[in-house]
Amino acid sequence: MYSIARSLLFQLSAETAHELTLEGLAAGARLGLLPALMPSVPDAPVTVMGIDFPNPIGLAAGLDKNAAAIDGLAALGFGFVEVGTVTPRPQPGNPKPRMFRLPDAQGIINRMGFNNDGVDGLIANLKKSKFDGVLGINIGKNFDTPVEDAANDYIICMQKVYQYASYITVNISSPNTPGLRDLQYGESLNQLLSALKQEQAVLAEQHGRYVPLTVKIAPDMDAEQLQGVAHCVLEQKMDAVIATNTTLSRVGVEHLTHGDEAGGLSGAPVKHKSTQTIADLYAILADQVPIIGVGGISSGADALEKMAAGAKLVQVYSGLIYQGPSLVKECVTAYRELTS
Repeated sequence: MYSIARSLLFQLSAETAHELTLEGLAAGARLGLLPALMPSVPDAPVTVMGIDFPNPIGLAAGLDKNAAAIDGLAALGFGFVEVGTVTPRPQPGNPKPRMFRLPDAQGIINRMGFNNDGVDGLIANLKKSKFDGVLGINIGKNFDTPVEDAANDYIICMQKVYQYASYITVNISSPNTPGLRDLQYGESLNQLLSALKQEQAVLAEQHGRYVPLTVKIAPDMDAEQLQGVAHCVLEQKMDAVIATNTTLSRVGVEHLTHGDEAGGLSGAPVKHKSTQTIADLYAILADQVPIIGVGGISSGADALEKMAAGAKLVQVYSGLIYQGPSLVKECVTAYRELTS
């Protein structure tokens, strides 16, 4: 059934199809239609960051920035759902068109630019939803906030989403907000994470509940840069690392239509870079800080490959667009067979 829906959706622009899919999922959830339409996903419980996950397969941030279709997405069988990236103030993002499919490579290029309704809009949607599963909330800075003031934006978002989140992700790796990736390096990273961990401690006391804090990194670092990130994560006692965001590389897609568009490349073309980043991180972190693997998962075998490299959980996004809801069941089933 999904192959038919995909053939129709792929006749539309990528962003239009994205919006229609979210609206359809939201409507399907409201009408109670989705459970009968979606494949049944087996239980495969795992505990990471002190959180009990029904299964280790999650939805990556970016697909539902405003938590507008969270009930519908949960019906696909994910063990956890991450919404956002959300910023303190609403912003329109970059000019359209800003999302491009590369079907021959099963990839997507986007330069959305953190388009979202703002943190208050996301919270309003969460209040209306019935979702009671594991929820990650991905936070970022507004495009016009100077990089040196970025911590203030992250803290504003943290304060507002803390009570709703199972964990919070600090997005410093999108290539589509000018200067954002500079926060991944050296003293900038250390100061940012230090400020956020201090705020986490304050919020944990206020709310009587500890919400883990993760950081999402890019796949485009060299060995020295990645080592610097790993040591900072250890020093600041971050609760997890999400590896990775989209890549600026165009290796393997240069010859394809839209292959030269600006933005971050996701999907199958980033798979090996992401997996290598996970493996290199794990070589330093071992089991001291868990890794959540994301990037190019299109099959159960891809999910297991990320886990073999060191990931404790994995997330999908582009693979879901190309493979459909059956991908979630395939990944969970592969994990169950491996661990049973």
